[in-house]
Amino acid sequence: MRLSVDARVSSEFPGLQVVPSPLEGLHIVERRPDLDHLKSELEAALRAGHAADALKDEPRVRAYRDFFWRLGIDPTKVRPASEALVRKVVRGRPLPAINTAVDALNVASIETNVAFAAFDADLLAGDLTLRYARAEELFLGIGMDAPIVLTGRELVIDDTRALVAVYPYRDAHATRLTTSTRRAFVLGCGVPGLGGWDLQRATERCAELMTMYSRE
Repeated sequence: MRLSVDARVSSEFPGLQVVPSPLEGLHIVERRPDLDHLKSELEAALRAGHAADALKDEPRVRAYRDFFWRLGIDPTKVRPASEALVRKVVRGRPLPAINTAVDALNVASIETNVAFAAFDADLLAGDLTLRYARAEELFLGIGMDAPIVLTGRELVIDDTRALVAVYPYRDAHATRLTTSTRRAFVLGCGVPGLGGWDLQRATERCAELMTMYSRE
């Protein structure tokens, strides 16, 4: 499985990087006590530290916010992944409980302030391409009741058959990670100002946590 970046995207965002990390032999379950404990500790630390107050000025979060503005997306309405999670927790809501792989990915996003995409590799039709959306393309993301109609300003990832993500903040429902997933394809989603070793290390941390909590 490979991911390529369309020429127009590369031209408009020179140096934009996406770090792939394939994961094999997963055993994803709904809950694990040790992961629940880690999440509880993280929630307590975020609330005690008032983490949301300065988050918008954290360099990685700022890089995502600036990228969103360039795409015509208001980051005060569509938040970068880690910022959205932290704000929910600080306001008293628990971290989502989806399954061990997704929950571990969310922990990694908060720890690193990096956005990750993750797909069931066995449900992907082929290699992935990061490109601009076509006007009026439809996309059904995780948690959506109905598909949205894209404007053509969004960046998307397709697998030769369908859209599997709106980059870098929403994955498709059809290829989401579930307890039936045995192989995952994870992406560390870089933006201008966030790449290189920082992005590589963050993606490695995400893979480490997902593997740790999705093994028998």
